[in-house]
Amino acid sequence: MMTREEFVKRYGGIYEHSSWVAEQAYDKAAAVGDVGLPAIFAQCVDRADDKVKLALICAHPDLAGKAAVSGELTQDSSAEQNSAGIDQCTPEEYQRFQSLNDQYKSKFHFPFVMAVRNSDRHKILAAFEERLQNGADEEAAKAIREIHKIAGLRFAAMAAEDEKNADDE
Repeated sequence: MMTREEFVKRYGGIYEHSSWVAEQAYDKAAAVGDVGLPAIFAQCVDRADDKVKLALICAHPDLAGKAAVSGELTQDSSAEQNSAGIDQCTPEEYQRFQSLNDQYKSKFHFPFVMAVRNSDRHKILAAFEERLQNGADEEAAKAIREIHKIAGLRFAAMAAEDEKNADDE
């Protein structure tokens, strides 16, 4: 079994810049094994108070934002945005992303969060415009659901990488 430190080092990035989720999940993790980790992590987030959830949402980068342009995204966020073709935006699409990011943050006071892996920039832009019509509580709940999807995809990618490494041995 991993120590708490090893566990947090391995899983601390599953939820963007929020290793507290892995820290809280550690004690329950031994009982469920790797397969049950996504549910344990999600429960830790769902049980957090609204202020902590807001901080988790705010830990996410803007899509096609300044962090992406300057190369400051986490490796996972960069791969996720690139998989959706965000790195291939036309100047007009990039400007549209910037405008929607600004409108969204002005309205909700947190960044737009969407699990973009297996999507494309056209669907993302459409979701942006649709979700701008939501109320604040509805949108915060949607952001947390999207964050859980991102975490699930990250767990799956980690499991696939582990399997690949085991096959290589």
